[in-house]
Amino acid sequence: MGATISEKILARHAGKTSVKAGEVVVADIDFAMVTDTRAANTIKMIGKLGDKMLPFAKNTALVLDHYSPPPNLEAAEIHSSMRSFSKERGTKLYDIGDGICHQVLPEGGHLTCGDLVVGTDTHSVTYGAFNALGTGIEGTDVSAVMMSSKLWFRVPETVRIELTGELQPGVWAKDITLSMLGRFGAEGLNYHAIEYVGRAVAAMDIDDRMTLCNHAAELGAKAAILEPDEKTFAWLRAHGAKAPLPTFADADAHYAQRLVIDASSLAPQVARKHEIDDIVSVTDIDRQRVQFALIGTCTNGRLDDIRQAAEVLKGRKLAAGVRMIVTPASRQIYLAALREGLIEILTEAGASFESAGCGTCVGITNHLVPGDGDTVISTANRNFKGRLSNKNADIWLGSAATVAASALTGFITDPRTVVGGTWRSAA
Repeated sequence: MGATISEKILARHAGKTSVKAGEVVVADIDFAMVTDTRAANTIKMIGKLGDKMLPFAKNTALVLDHYSPPPNLEAAEIHSSMRSFSKERGTKLYDIGDGICHQVLPEGGHLTCGDLVVGTDTHSVTYGAFNALGTGIEGTDVSAVMMSSKLWFRVPETVRIELTGELQPGVWAKDITLSMLGRFGAEGLNYHAIEYVGRAVAAMDIDDRMTLCNHAAELGAKAAILEPDEKTFAWLRAHGAKAPLPTFADADAHYAQRLVIDASSLAPQVARKHEIDDIVSVTDIDRQRVQFALIGTCTNGRLDDIRQAAEVLKGRKLAAGVRMIVTPASRQIYLAALREGLIEILTEAGASFESAGCGTCVGITNHLVPGDGDTVISTANRNFKGRLSNKNADIWLGSAATVAASALTGFITDPRTVVGGTWRSAA
């Protein structure tokens, strides 16, 4: 019997001809990442293990993105220790404002097709957009990786999801990911790998593919992986990645589930307050007022997301009483948006920009704190009660187009009903 993409990547990195779901293997890692939320544990564990050589440090990145900028002295001290550690041990360092870990790793050319990549954040599944197996681990695990270049894994079962048809104008990968959460439920695919294939996936640009893989974390997935194509190869070449090793599933691979979904029938989706898997079509929402809008995060802070918002808001103003914050996923994305004039469009509409990072998304920096009774419409990946530092505020999730349309009208709004009545992408 043939193998899935995940099985092939893990077998190759474990030095085996084949592996099967449920098998435990020790595999070589291609690249590792640790964020500032887990770096203290990583550095502490290395200290406990003594002054050992760290041969894999050169293939490890330390990313200062969650406490960015640091909201208190403790966070600032963590950043100082990360800078010192990186200088002493030779890791790659991405400092405050460089961007979110899941954006700067592929931008920096640190991964390619067929790679096995680990990071101290559940959304490391994003790297599957590049046909790599990316998955989240703990900070102490990175300590072991830096010393040995290896880590153990249980080979996951795989679910194959074929997306047929074409996404309609105003509908994006975000809407697919939300619909998957509505179908399976939060944690509904715990420790599974997802293979997304089909015409609708092939039509996506890289930005949307990263969104598609990113939200697999909310499903509990171990990985989400796409098949590579010329778009993948061109993007990797442009960012200086090493030669790819394209990996495809065999026709006779075994899957825990196979699904075929017509993407052309999908409308914009939203996740309702406090529940990541309480998903409804935006057309079913009746006059839900919003006071705050957030566009950004590792899920939807890329250039195409900012373009979507600019398309909606060009020449217009935010609704009275609505505030909007935009957090680009990286410094490079901010500069690209600046060159395209998108920053000016959104600023004139009434939006404010934060430096690239995760702090606004998770409420660490307290730069977006809604008032009691406020409703936030956000492109983030989670809407847990109290996530933005106020348990008395509600958070809804949607695409960048849906968030911008809602900020424009003051109510959760179908983006297809704005911009002259016919929504068109800015791409």
